Amino acid sequence: MMPDSGEGLRDEAAPWSDRERAPCCVIDHDHLRRYTMGDQQLEGEVLQLFAKDLPRSVRALRTARNDREWWVAAHTLKGSARAVGAWRVAGAAAAAEQIACAIDDPLAKAKAMAACDLAIADAISYIRRVLAPA
Repeated sequence: MMPDSGEGLRDEAAPWSDRERAPCCVIDHDHLRRYTMGDQQLEGEVLQLFAKDLPRSVRALRTARNDREWWVAAHTLKGSARAVGAWRVAGAAAAAEQIACAIDDPLAKAKAMAACDLAIADAISYIRRVLAPA
């Protein structure tokens, strides 16, 4: 079930919103490092999995047939981006998630998709550079 716009949800989301709007690097390595306990190999594997999954995630958003599918795809993308510290991707996904009737609003959907596409392209490009053999 999609969440309502109750007071508790806004309070819960507040800590993330500042990070997602901040013009920071593509991946917050300090954030990711906390979850990988400083294991650089694990960090690389997590980033590889994230980059590999991004095209599927954006495809699910692009092909959503109803508002529920749109919300689930945006919410899933937001969660995976937050897990690795990809704040730009998370912010674009969070904005997409908030569109109440994306399926019936082609302009809002197109704007959200453009923001997601740009953030995702940046993330994939960055991750490829970071993981490229030296």
